[in-house]
Amino acid sequence: MAGLTGPRLYSCCNCRNHVSLHDDIISKAFQGKHGRAFLFSHAMNIVVGRKEDRQLMTGLHSVADIHCNDCKQVLGWKYLRSYEPSQRYKEGKFIFEKSKIVKEDW
Repeated sequence: MAGLTGPRLYSCCNCRNHVSLHDDIISKAFQGKHGRAFLFSHAMNIVVGRKEDRQLMTGLHSVADIHCNDCKQVLGWKYLRSYEPSQRYKEGKFIFEKSKIVKEDW
């Protein structure tokens, strides 16, 4: 009998708190503050910080840093508003820095 497998998860690299599902990745072609980053449609077990306008590579956006709910490590940010019409698809989505998350049990 084959073993049961659950969803593929990403966890905080610091405390291993589950923060997102692999199936929620929209793109792996993003740039974070510290290198490569992934755009996710959903996140879990995170705290959304204070809103701020930030000039990013694709223009001006309103964003809020996202922190691990357990250890408070900054993992990336949430797009709250995009001022460029072509970038509005990012609104409500999450950036996780690749260096801040790990694959969990897969």
